Amino acid sequence: MPQDQQPGPAVVIKVVDNGPYQVKGPVRVVDHDNNAFDLGPGRTQLLCRCGRSARKPFCDGSHVRAGFQASERSTSDTET
Repeated sequence: MPQDQQPGPAVVIKVVDNGPYQVKGPVRVVDHDNNAFDLGPGRTQLLCRCGRSARKPFCDGSHVRAGFQASERSTSDTET
């Protein structure tokens, strides 16, 4: 990267314990037909991972009512 260019803001995806994926940073979410969702700039997005949201791909809190229990945990091993 040339010295006069600064890297853009980082995208951070946090796995919320027994909850959604929390996505912070400049991100574009598109559906299976490549249609973009209108998210508004700089907003944190919560993406469903329990499969019960009525607003997929976004979280609507259904994981709480369903008692969603996640099994994923970060490890030191990464797959590429």
